[in-house]
Amino acid sequence: ELDVALQEQQLLLYYQVQVDARQRPIGAEVLMRWKHPQRGLVSPAEFIPLAEETGQIVAMGLWALRTACLQLKAWQQNALTRDLTLAVNVSAKQFRKADFVDQVRRVLLETGVRASLLKLELTESTVLLDVEDTIAKMRELKLMGLSFSMDDFGTGYSSLQYLKRLPLDQIKIDQSFVRDIASDPNDAAIVQTIIAMTQALGLNVIAEGVETPEQQEFLELRGCHNFQGYLFGRPMPPAEFEDTLKA
Repeated sequence: ELDVALQEQQLLLYYQVQVDARQRPIGAEVLMRWKHPQRGLVSPAEFIPLAEETGQIVAMGLWALRTACLQLKAWQQNALTRDLTLAVNVSAKQFRKADFVDQVRRVLLETGVRASLLKLELTESTVLLDVEDTIAKMRELKLMGLSFSMDDFGTGYSSLQYLKRLPLDQIKIDQSFVRDIASDPNDAAIVQTIIAMTQALGLNVIAEGVETPEQQEFLELRGCHNFQGYLFGRPMPPAEFEDTLKA
């Protein structure tokens, strides 16, 4: 069914807004959805692990990258959207492919998009699989103008020794820490430490899963000024996303 989904264009990209401290849109994260002819909209939690297992995630990831770049190119024509960045998740299997850097280069050339508007999101586990290879690929991609965000930070076994060597631009505070920051002192301490560390390393920081004004205030007071979460907008199709920008 996933094979058919790829061939028959049943996959969609939804966009979840990312905002600054004044709640102005600065970009979005692209999230995959599957519009199944019988089951309706299938959650990525159901099909992404399967796609990882079967290896189909590589083709799906490339499709998502190209689709996001085409969207960025279309946005270039509009003053409202031309400075927005798009964050695209890259799976470990996709990133580990020997020709991954060439694939990204080809997509950038084919779509003619400004590379500085594209941000690749890597998970902690992906970058730590083979640190030397990761650093080499990231450096090559950064020379093209792309930026990098580390997703799921703090949920695995990240080593600070490696973190300082990775050419990252941004750390994303995982929603599992954000959820209870206003009530759980342990989560509050972890979030505070992550923010302090990103500042020390000269990295940008963004919090995901922000759902309440209390969470936003807590984060802002501690130096995190970029946010993503239901407080600002749910993931939505591109046309709907553009409508919210006009509001």
